[in-house]
Amino acid sequence: MQTLILECLSGVPDIVEEVAPLEHLNPRQLAKAIARGRVVIPANPRREHRPCAIGEGCGVKVNVNIGTSGTRCDPDLEERKARAALDNGADALMDLSTGGDLAAIRKRILGLDATVGTVPIYEAVRRAGSAADVDADLLFSVIREHCRQGVDFLTLHCGVNRTALDALRSDPRIMGVVSRGGAFHVAMMAQTGEENPLYAEYDYLLELLAEEQVCVSLGDGMRPGAVVDAGRMAKATEYLTLGALAQRAQGMGVQRMIEGPGHIPIHQIGYNVAMIKELCEGAPLYLLGPLVTDVAPGYDHVAAAIGGAVACMHGADFLCMVSPSEHLALPDVNDIVEGTRVARVAAHVGNTVRLGERWFTEGERQMAEARRRLDWEAQFSHAMFGETARTVHERDGDIDTCSMCGDLCAVKMVRDILRERK
Repeated sequence: MQTLILECLSGVPDIVEEVAPLEHLNPRQLAKAIARGRVVIPANPRREHRPCAIGEGCGVKVNVNIGTSGTRCDPDLEERKARAALDNGADALMDLSTGGDLAAIRKRILGLDATVGTVPIYEAVRRAGSAADVDADLLFSVIREHCRQGVDFLTLHCGVNRTALDALRSDPRIMGVVSRGGAFHVAMMAQTGEENPLYAEYDYLLELLAEEQVCVSLGDGMRPGAVVDAGRMAKATEYLTLGALAQRAQGMGVQRMIEGPGHIPIHQIGYNVAMIKELCEGAPLYLLGPLVTDVAPGYDHVAAAIGGAVACMHGADFLCMVSPSEHLALPDVNDIVEGTRVARVAAHVGNTVRLGERWFTEGERQMAEARRRLDWEAQFSHAMFGETARTVHERDGDIDTCSMCGDLCAVKMVRDILRERK
């Protein structure tokens, strides 16, 4: 069973040769990082798409969640949202659909040129009728179907076990469990009194994933859903479990990422990221947010971007887009575009630490030069979202400076003074 990790132990696979130049890495260096579990390239061999490397030494990547719900099910809309995300710089997509023909919707998303992830427990619950009625056979059957349809990475809440549930009960939180997948597993355990099958049969799960060559994203089912819950025991209990599970996956040659840590105050981000990284042996860290405040609905994408940039500064690798409709409604296309763009800004800021001096030569220095020259075309070409910048600038007419300063432009004044002295 030759997984990517095992291939990297003995050489440099073709996909590593392909991806390494995009990350400005030596292919052997990247292969070594994959073999150590510090980088993943989720790429199901059943489908071809543009791959991306996630982890140590690589640029921060952005994932965008799309998907139907039982309340609002429009597959055409979800495909438009997915395309809008990719058009605005997303590196990966997750199909979180829970309404309609789930396999058919997933097929449409898998037809796009991007890394794609899913959460199989959602479909298992739909098939069973309720979370309490999901059993191990159904759950593993759905996981295998997702793998064989071509999904590249799966979020699996293996760390939501009875120990974590005990911690939640002994140290209760205001928001309880906000992870949908985590809540499903809690319901399963509460109904049956038995262990989470993904934890109880983890070795079998790893054999399945190794066979299908699919990356596991170990879900943060006990992440806090409010900043006031950030210090409760359930989160830390899950961290410890995920550390052990990450080590076992690496030993089986299965690529793995770690998810976390939810809603936490900004001053707690650094040590939470460091703790997860240490416990999980430097595995790539995938974050939704973290959201650093709960009182800005409608602007949760901004709160998440602030937390995401700080998290990346401390070593997080993969940001999940949060949209303006987070906690309020199913996102529309405009929400996806806005959320994706803000997440990309956060990822770029996070790359300040990761890329060092190279960060300044990938647009920052060029933009400074263009602004000094008041060269608007150059500014638009170096901007992440140049057409938006052009639209804003041109709404007050075709002028040399911005309309904020007009004829009192500081840049123009000092530039002309220095030019005269020279």
